[in-house]
Amino acid sequence: MEVILLQDIENLGKEGTLVNVKDGYARNFLIPRKLAAVSTPSVTAMLERKKKQKAADEAKSREEARALAKKLEALSLTISVEAGVEDKIFGSVTSEMIRNALRTEGVELDKKLIVLEEPIKQLGIYQVPVKLHSDVPATIKVWVVKK
Repeated sequence: MEVILLQDIENLGKEGTLVNVKDGYARNFLIPRKLAAVSTPSVTAMLERKKKQKAADEAKSREEARALAKKLEALSLTISVEAGVEDKIFGSVTSEMIRNALRTEGVELDKKLIVLEEPIKQLGIYQVPVKLHSDVPATIKVWVVKK
């Protein structure tokens, strides 16, 4: 029986693929769990509409990410911290602190999107990468200065 997958199924295929499976597998497992639908012109048309909508949503989110990336590239954040001998700071600058500094600049961003390989432990200027979208890289310039 030919069915169109409505979700990704491991070892069978990805969403929207036309696959040939045994009748019992389709009738007893895939169709009742709404994992697949019998291949008909109406189901095919529905999946095409879903694909177009998904592509439009993806393009919209990519454009929003590009606009935000442009805004982030223009920013230069200054974080004041207590420092000791040889410019070693007490504690470290974390993604949470960078997020709070961004918030004061009017940019709301999830701290999980700020990619710090390791916390910043010395004064200086750092380029911090931000993962906004899989296709849109961005970096923030962060100045860590002594109070």
